Amino acid sequence: MEKNDDRTRVSRKFAAEAVILADGDYPTHAVPRNVLNEAQMVACCDGAVDAFVARGGVPHLIVGDGDSISEENRERFASIMVKVSEQETNDLTKTVTQLLKRRVKRIAIVGATGKREDHTLGNISLLLEYKRMGADVRMYTDYGVFVAVEGDTEFESFARQQVSIFNFGAKGLRAEGLEYPLSDFTSWWQGSLNQSSGDEFVIHAQGEYITFLTHEAK
Repeated sequence: MEKNDDRTRVSRKFAAEAVILADGDYPTHAVPRNVLNEAQMVACCDGAVDAFVARGGVPHLIVGDGDSISEENRERFASIMVKVSEQETNDLTKTVTQLLKRRVKRIAIVGATGKREDHTLGNISLLLEYKRMGADVRMYTDYGVFVAVEGDTEFESFARQQVSIFNFGAKGLRAEGLEYPLSDFTSWWQGSLNQSSGDEFVIHAQGEYITFLTHEAK
């Protein structure tokens, strides 16, 4: 994300320094698949390495306790495994932390949704924590991309792109370029199912929120 005066700009193109593959549903849509295939560095969350290797991938880093990895891959990639056994955080957070220790801040996440809904909700909400940790992170799914932001933000978009805003205590929420007005939502569903009118929109707010933008127009 780039700063434009007092406003943050979120472009559709995101040059990630590393891509994290989590152990949820393996990406099938062209957008997250391209993000993964074009990655300069791939960091796998524990068991995700088996699915990645089975599709011809070679990871650069594996983070977790190692219990979910096949014995063959555990031996093959022993030199790039970082075992973190503590249970205070999940494997996704452990992987983000390891990348930040390596001064890698622009991070794309794929495979973090699907399978278990509680893990999906937890992973999405963690985007705010990663932003507070100093990371510039986007989470790609087969349907769109989640971005955690704060304050006034300008988004590069396209007509009829579906947009949802999930408020985490922000005040003064209003928008330019969206079909429906915003307010200081107190429930997550209230900010969902909005739509972009053109090639950009702006959200004004004081505080943090998470946006979801679809890959395709409705």
